[in-house]
Amino acid sequence: MVKTCNNEACPLCQETAVCVVDKDPRRDYLFCRNCKLIFVPSVYFLSPQAEKERYDLHVNGPEDIGYRRFLGRLFHPMEKILSPDSHGLDFGSGPGPTLSVMFEEAGHSVAVYDRFYAPDPQVFRRQYDFITATEVLEHLQNPRDELNRLWRCLKPGGWFGVMTQLALGPERFSRWHYKQDPTHLRFFSRATVRWMADLWDAALRFVAHDAFLFHKPSRTQG
Repeated sequence: MVKTCNNEACPLCQETAVCVVDKDPRRDYLFCRNCKLIFVPSVYFLSPQAEKERYDLHVNGPEDIGYRRFLGRLFHPMEKILSPDSHGLDFGSGPGPTLSVMFEEAGHSVAVYDRFYAPDPQVFRRQYDFITATEVLEHLQNPRDELNRLWRCLKPGGWFGVMTQLALGPERFSRWHYKQDPTHLRFFSRATVRWMADLWDAALRFVAHDAFLFHKPSRTQG
């Protein structure tokens, strides 16, 4: 049984009617009844230094065949629908940018952004044919602002590709290993992803259990 909790609004839709859906020895987890996001209250955020120390432990890179195979769940279906020589942005590229390399090998050009490893704000002054965010959404402290900023950077008719493990509902959340990482703050479900698509008036395509594409509408004529 969830308990009513009004101490923090949903960071995605700003709804204030949220519920405590789970507790463990380290953190509380809140559930938004509107967009169905499960989220960690800001009091549990790590310091930037502690957060970066966690990311510094990641050893993935473009030479890692297994990592390329993992990213392929988004890369292959997305690359098939891009026009030749498209220009993209890989948001949250991490310490070893790999997805950008894969797209460049396929003939596209890709800018990278990461708030710790490639913090270039100039990338947000341009628009892109496609944008990717792999294993990023769960880390965003301010997902509403960050995702809307990315959407504004996407050209009409462009594609926004996302990878993140999706929550299977509040009932199964307490047993989910994914919530154990202290840098994981936001847990999206299919219902949350559909809410985002409706917000943006975007076409939505699930391409894997943890990967999905938003297609931005083209500008209307007249």
